[in-house]
Amino acid sequence: MDSPTVLRRRLGTELGKLRAASRMAAKDVAATLGWSASKLSRIESGSVPLQDRDAARLLAHYGVDDPAEVKQFINLARQSRQQGWWHAYGDALPDWFRAYIGLEADATKIETFQCELVPGLLQTEDYARQVIRAMNPGEASEDIERRVALRMERQQILDRPQPPRIWAIIGEAVMRRQVGDPSQMSGQLHHMADMAEGRPNMTIQVLPFSAGAHAAMGSSSSILSFSDLPGRVAYSEVTTISIYTERESEIARHEDTFLRLMASSVQPEKSVSWLREVAEEYK
Repeated sequence: MDSPTVLRRRLGTELGKLRAASRMAAKDVAATLGWSASKLSRIESGSVPLQDRDAARLLAHYGVDDPAEVKQFINLARQSRQQGWWHAYGDALPDWFRAYIGLEADATKIETFQCELVPGLLQTEDYARQVIRAMNPGEASEDIERRVALRMERQQILDRPQPPRIWAIIGEAVMRRQVGDPSQMSGQLHHMADMAEGRPNMTIQVLPFSAGAHAAMGSSSSILSFSDLPGRVAYSEVTTISIYTERESEIARHEDTFLRLMASSVQPEKSVSWLREVAEEYK
Protein backbone atom coordinates (compact mmCIF):
# COMPACT_ATOMS: atom_id res chain seq x y z
CA MET A 1 0.00 0.00 0.00
CA ASP A 2 1.32 3.43 -0.92
CA SER A 3 2.32 5.71 1.94
CA PRO A 4 0.33 8.92 2.61
CA THR A 5 3.41 10.91 1.57
CA VAL A 6 3.46 9.35 -1.89
CA LEU A 7 -0.34 9.58 -2.23
CA ARG A 8 -0.15 13.33 -1.54
CA ARG A 9 2.53 13.68 -4.19
CA ARG A 10 0.44 11.72 -6.69
CA LEU A 11 -2.65 13.81 -5.93
CA GLY A 12 -0.68 17.03 -6.25
CA THR A 13 0.79 15.91 -9.58
CA GLU A 14 -2.66 15.13 -11.00
CA LEU A 15 -4.06 18.47 -9.84
CA GLY A 16 -1.09 20.24 -11.39
CA LYS A 17 -1.82 18.48 -14.68
CA LEU A 18 -5.44 19.63 -14.53
CA ARG A 19 -4.35 23.22 -13.97
CA ALA A 20 -1.87 23.04 -16.85
CA ALA A 21 -4.53 21.55 -19.13
CA SER A 22 -6.83 24.42 -18.19
CA ARG A 23 -4.04 26.89 -19.08
CA MET A 24 -4.37 28.63 -15.73
CA ALA A 25 -1.50 30.24 -13.86
CA ALA A 26 -1.07 29.08 -10.27
CA LYS A 27 -1.28 32.62 -8.91
CA ASP A 28 -4.58 33.21 -10.73
CA VAL A 29 -6.12 29.98 -9.41
CA ALA A 30 -5.03 30.80 -5.87
CA ALA A 31 -6.40 34.34 -6.10
CA THR A 32 -9.76 33.15 -7.44
CA LEU A 33 -10.14 30.65 -4.59
CA GLY A 34 -8.98 33.18 -2.00
CA TRP A 35 -5.82 31.22 -1.20
CA SER A 36 -2.22 32.27 -0.97
CA ALA A 37 -0.01 31.20 -3.85
CA SER A 38 2.08 29.19 -1.38
CA LYS A 39 -0.96 27.12 -0.33
CA LEU A 40 -1.60 25.95 -3.89
CA SER A 41 2.11 25.33 -4.37
CA ARG A 42 2.24 23.12 -1.28
CA ILE A 43 -0.84 21.20 -2.45
CA GLU A 44 0.65 20.52 -5.89
CA SER A 45 4.00 19.49 -4.41
CA GLY A 46 2.28 17.11 -1.98
CA SER A 47 3.75 18.92 1.02
CA VAL A 48 0.42 19.25 2.82
CA PRO A 49 -2.76 17.12 3.02
CA LEU A 50 -5.74 18.26 0.96
CA GLN A 51 -9.15 18.58 2.59
CA ASP A 52 -12.25 17.33 0.74
CA ARG A 53 -13.73 20.84 0.47
CA ASP A 54 -10.57 22.28 -1.07
CA ALA A 55 -10.30 19.34 -3.47
CA ALA A 56 -13.89 19.87 -4.60
CA ARG A 57 -13.30 23.59 -5.17
CA LEU A 58 -10.21 22.93 -7.25
CA LEU A 59 -11.92 20.30 -9.37
CA ALA A 60 -14.91 22.57 -9.99
CA HIS A 61 -12.56 25.40 -10.97
CA TYR A 62 -10.84 23.14 -13.48
CA GLY A 63 -14.16 22.01 -14.95
CA VAL A 64 -14.07 18.46 -13.60
CA ASP A 65 -17.71 17.58 -13.03
CA ASP A 66 -17.94 13.86 -13.80
CA PRO A 67 -19.16 12.29 -10.51
CA ALA A 68 -16.96 9.20 -10.85
CA GLU A 69 -13.83 11.28 -11.48
CA VAL A 70 -14.63 13.65 -8.62
CA LYS A 71 -15.14 10.66 -6.34
CA GLN A 72 -11.73 9.23 -7.29
CA PHE A 73 -10.02 12.50 -6.43
CA ILE A 74 -11.86 12.83 -3.12
CA ASN A 75 -11.00 9.24 -2.17
CA LEU A 76 -7.36 9.87 -3.02
CA ALA A 77 -7.40 13.02 -0.88
CA ARG A 78 -8.85 11.06 2.04
CA GLN A 79 -6.31 8.25 1.71
CA SER A 80 -3.48 10.79 1.58
CA ARG A 81 -4.59 12.20 4.95
CA GLN A 82 -4.22 8.87 6.73
CA GLN A 83 -1.30 8.44 9.07
CA GLY A 84 1.63 6.23 8.11
CA TRP A 85 2.94 3.50 10.42
CA TRP A 86 5.72 5.83 11.58
CA HIS A 87 3.29 8.21 13.30
CA ALA A 88 2.98 5.67 16.10
CA TYR A 89 6.52 6.59 17.16
CA GLY A 90 5.54 10.18 17.96
CA ASP A 91 8.46 12.33 19.14
CA ALA A 92 10.92 9.54 18.37
CA LEU A 93 10.65 10.66 14.75
CA PRO A 94 11.70 14.30 14.19
CA ASP A 95 9.33 16.40 12.10
CA TRP A 96 12.08 17.16 9.58
CA PHE A 97 12.54 13.43 8.88
CA ARG A 98 8.89 12.38 8.52
CA ALA A 99 8.66 13.22 4.82
CA TYR A 100 11.73 11.13 4.06
CA ILE A 101 10.32 8.07 5.85
CA GLY A 102 7.16 8.33 3.75
CA LEU A 103 9.12 8.61 0.51
CA GLU A 104 11.51 5.82 1.45
CA ALA A 105 8.58 3.51 2.17
CA ASP A 106 7.48 3.60 -1.48
CA ALA A 107 10.74 4.16 -3.33
CA THR A 108 11.64 1.60 -5.98
CA LYS A 109 15.27 2.70 -6.14
CA ILE A 110 17.49 4.40 -3.56
CA GLU A 111 20.99 5.62 -4.35
CA THR A 112 22.76 6.81 -1.21
CA PHE A 113 26.19 8.07 -0.20
CA GLN A 114 27.26 8.21 3.43
CA CYS A 115 30.70 9.39 4.42
CA GLU A 116 30.43 9.04 8.23
CA LEU A 117 28.06 6.22 9.13
CA VAL A 118 26.30 3.14 7.81
CA PRO A 119 23.05 4.01 5.97
CA GLY A 120 20.01 3.50 8.22
CA LEU A 121 18.57 0.69 6.09
CA LEU A 122 21.78 -1.32 6.54
CA GLN A 123 22.41 -0.77 10.24
CA THR A 124 22.35 -3.58 12.78
CA GLU A 125 20.39 -3.00 15.96
CA ASP A 126 23.58 -2.72 18.04
CA TYR A 127 25.14 -0.20 15.66
CA ALA A 128 21.93 1.83 15.46
CA ARG A 129 21.65 1.98 19.25
CA GLN A 130 25.20 3.32 19.60
CA VAL A 131 24.71 5.95 16.90
CA ILE A 132 21.34 7.10 18.22
CA ARG A 133 22.66 7.31 21.79
CA ALA A 134 25.63 9.40 20.65
CA MET A 135 23.39 11.77 18.67
CA ASN A 136 20.88 12.16 21.51
CA PRO A 137 22.98 12.61 24.66
CA GLY A 138 21.03 12.72 27.89
CA GLU A 139 17.92 11.12 26.40
CA ALA A 140 16.18 8.49 28.49
CA SER A 141 16.88 4.84 27.68
CA GLU A 142 13.25 4.14 26.75
CA ASP A 143 13.31 7.00 24.23
CA ILE A 144 16.53 5.67 22.74
CA GLU A 145 14.92 2.25 22.35
CA ARG A 146 11.91 3.76 20.56
CA ARG A 147 14.24 5.40 18.06
CA VAL A 148 16.06 2.10 17.57
CA ALA A 149 12.76 0.27 17.03
CA LEU A 150 11.75 2.87 14.45
CA ARG A 151 14.99 2.39 12.54
CA MET A 152 14.58 -1.37 12.56
CA GLU A 153 10.98 -1.13 11.33
CA ARG A 154 12.12 1.05 8.42
CA GLN A 155 14.18 -1.88 7.22
CA GLN A 156 11.09 -3.99 6.61
CA ILE A 157 10.86 -2.50 3.11
CA LEU A 158 13.87 -4.67 2.25
CA ASP A 159 11.80 -7.81 2.86
CA ARG A 160 8.69 -6.93 0.89
CA PRO A 161 7.89 -8.94 -2.29
CA GLN A 162 9.37 -6.24 -4.53
CA PRO A 163 12.02 -4.48 -2.45
CA PRO A 164 13.65 -1.26 -3.61
CA ARG A 165 16.91 -1.38 -5.54
CA ILE A 166 19.59 -0.11 -3.14
CA TRP A 167 22.95 1.21 -4.29
CA ALA A 168 24.95 2.41 -1.29
CA ILE A 169 28.36 4.03 -1.37
CA ILE A 170 30.11 4.46 1.97
CA GLY A 171 33.32 6.26 2.78
CA GLU A 172 36.21 4.21 4.15
CA ALA A 173 35.81 6.16 7.40
CA VAL A 174 32.55 4.28 7.98
CA MET A 175 34.53 1.05 8.27
CA ARG A 176 37.37 2.55 10.27
CA ARG A 177 35.31 4.43 12.86
CA GLN A 178 34.56 1.96 15.65
CA VAL A 179 30.94 2.31 16.74
CA GLY A 180 30.27 0.22 19.83
CA ASP A 181 32.68 -2.49 20.90
CA PRO A 182 34.87 -4.39 18.41
CA SER A 183 32.44 -7.30 18.26
CA GLN A 184 29.51 -5.04 17.42
CA MET A 185 31.51 -3.26 14.73
CA SER A 186 32.63 -6.56 13.24
CA GLY A 187 29.02 -7.71 13.19
CA GLN A 188 27.93 -4.54 11.41
CA LEU A 189 30.49 -4.92 8.64
CA HIS A 190 29.71 -8.61 8.15
CA HIS A 191 26.00 -7.69 8.05
CA MET A 192 26.59 -5.28 5.16
CA ALA A 193 28.66 -7.86 3.32
CA ASP A 194 25.93 -10.46 3.83
CA MET A 195 23.31 -8.03 2.50
CA ALA A 196 25.36 -7.27 -0.61
CA GLU A 197 26.04 -10.95 -1.31
CA GLY A 198 22.62 -12.34 -0.44
CA ARG A 199 20.27 -9.80 -1.97
CA PRO A 200 20.24 -9.21 -5.75
CA ASN A 201 18.71 -5.76 -5.20
CA MET A 202 21.61 -4.61 -3.00
CA THR A 203 24.93 -3.12 -4.15
CA ILE A 204 27.54 -1.66 -1.80
CA GLN A 205 30.74 0.14 -2.75
CA VAL A 206 33.45 1.59 -0.53
CA LEU A 207 35.04 4.93 -1.36
CA PRO A 208 38.67 4.57 -0.19
CA PHE A 209 40.78 7.24 1.47
CA SER A 210 43.18 6.83 -1.44
CA ALA A 211 40.54 8.35 -3.75
CA GLY A 212 41.54 11.71 -2.28
CA ALA A 213 39.30 14.68 -2.94
CA HIS A 214 35.98 13.53 -4.36
CA ALA A 215 32.72 14.89 -5.77
CA ALA A 216 30.81 14.88 -2.45
CA MET A 217 33.34 16.22 0.01
CA GLY A 218 31.68 16.92 3.36
CA SER A 219 28.20 15.81 2.35
CA SER A 220 25.88 12.81 2.34
CA SER A 221 22.76 12.45 0.21
CA SER A 222 20.22 10.09 -1.30
CA ILE A 223 18.27 9.98 -4.57
CA LEU A 224 14.89 8.25 -4.47
CA SER A 225 12.98 7.03 -7.53
CA PHE A 226 9.38 5.79 -7.75
CA SER A 227 7.47 3.49 -10.09
CA ASP A 228 4.34 5.57 -10.64
CA LEU A 229 5.38 9.12 -9.88
CA PRO A 230 7.11 11.51 -12.28
CA GLY A 231 10.56 12.69 -11.37
CA ARG A 232 12.79 11.81 -8.46
CA VAL A 233 13.62 13.31 -5.09
CA ALA A 234 17.09 14.14 -3.81
CA TYR A 235 17.55 14.31 -0.05
CA SER A 236 20.42 15.79 1.95
CA GLU A 237 20.70 15.95 5.71
CA VAL A 238 22.85 17.94 8.13
CA THR A 239 22.22 17.18 11.83
CA THR A 240 18.68 18.58 12.29
CA ILE A 241 18.17 20.07 8.84
CA SER A 242 16.85 18.20 5.82
CA ILE A 243 16.85 19.47 2.25
CA TYR A 244 14.59 18.03 -0.45
CA THR A 245 14.75 18.93 -4.11
CA GLU A 246 12.70 17.78 -7.10
CA ARG A 247 14.06 20.16 -9.72
CA GLU A 248 15.34 18.06 -12.57
CA SER A 249 18.43 20.24 -13.03
CA GLU A 250 19.43 19.74 -9.39
CA ILE A 251 18.57 16.03 -9.51
CA ALA A 252 20.88 15.75 -12.52
CA ARG A 253 23.70 17.31 -10.48
CA HIS A 254 23.12 14.83 -7.65
CA GLU A 255 23.09 11.95 -10.13
CA ASP A 256 26.31 13.18 -11.74
CA THR A 257 27.92 13.37 -8.31
CA PHE A 258 26.78 9.83 -7.51
CA LEU A 259 28.17 8.50 -10.80
CA ARG A 260 31.51 10.14 -10.04
CA LEU A 261 31.53 8.54 -6.60
CA MET A 262 30.81 5.15 -8.17
CA ALA A 263 33.77 5.59 -10.51
CA SER A 264 36.07 6.55 -7.60
CA SER A 265 34.94 3.68 -5.37
CA VAL A 266 36.13 0.10 -5.14
CA GLN A 267 34.11 -2.28 -7.31
CA PRO A 268 31.22 -4.08 -5.55
CA GLU A 269 32.84 -7.54 -5.26
CA LYS A 270 36.08 -6.12 -3.92
CA SER A 271 34.13 -3.84 -1.59
CA VAL A 272 32.40 -6.86 -0.04
CA SER A 273 35.74 -8.61 0.44
CA TRP A 274 37.16 -5.47 2.01
CA LEU A 275 34.22 -5.20 4.39
CA ARG A 276 34.88 -8.75 5.59
CA GLU A 277 38.62 -8.14 5.95
CA VAL A 278 38.09 -5.09 8.15
CA ALA A 279 35.39 -6.96 10.09
CA GLU A 280 37.96 -9.63 10.95
CA GLU A 281 40.45 -6.96 12.03
CA TYR A 282 38.01 -5.85 14.71
CA LYS A 283 38.06 -9.37 16.13
